Amino acid sequence: MNNTKRMRKKMRNKALSVLFCVLVYLFLFLPISVIVANSFNATTSKPYMMWKGFTLDWYSKLFDNTLLLESFENTMIIAIVSTLLATVIGTLGAVGMYRYRFKGKGIINGLLYIPVVIPEIVIGIALLTLFSKVNIPRGMITLILAHVSFSVPFVIFNVRARLSGYDKSVEEASMDLGANRIVTFFEVTLPILAPGIGGGALLAFTLSIDDVIISYFVNGQTKTYPLKVMESIKSGVAPDVNALSTLILIGTIVLVTLTQSDILKRKGK
Repeated sequence: MNNTKRMRKKMRNKALSVLFCVLVYLFLFLPISVIVANSFNATTSKPYMMWKGFTLDWYSKLFDNTLLLESFENTMIIAIVSTLLATVIGTLGAVGMYRYRFKGKGIINGLLYIPVVIPEIVIGIALLTLFSKVNIPRGMITLILAHVSFSVPFVIFNVRARLSGYDKSVEEASMDLGANRIVTFFEVTLPILAPGIGGGALLAFTLSIDDVIISYFVNGQTKTYPLKVMESIKSGVAPDVNALSTLILIGTIVLVTLTQSDILKRKGK
């Protein structure tokens, strides 16, 4: 009898767990599914929300929307350049703060959290004021500088987390075997820190692509994809915007799938 009650309780808990997971995934992916569905919507009247039938025309019309494609190109250029700069600066900063002791180190560590915890609108206004004071024209350059400024702390945090379990003796062994500091850094230190560096770079890339508020203050005449989407909300998001979002989603899924399969293969070996 006790076994029967225990089995029923176990089945009930399992059913509740499955239901909870389904609700969570619905909450997360239902808005995305609406975007995908609207990319196939045959409607041509604003606000493009009424379903008028299935069509693939918006995917072909997407390539005629030069302003939208140009905004996506700007987003990718800014994301790639800012990610590279933030990754290099963040990695060197994390390694430097880990290895050396100097006055004000605690203050610098504390200041790193400011771009993370304060509202983005404050950072946007601060950067706008700074660029105006030093007479830097707003555009691609200011966007890259702004994205680097809020991405660097995230790279430092990821690399520093990797350094927390770092064994300095491997560097000493490398130099005992004849390698200088530069060779040791690139051949020993860098491969060990690669997971943290990669994680920080991916986070910086994601934050750059996703940013709206800070980019709004420093963009000038250079429009990024999130800003272009935000502008289109006023008159209703056009299905060609949904089509491009769907293609980005598919590309992301493919990239994540390939990454996960590669990780599983390495674990299998």
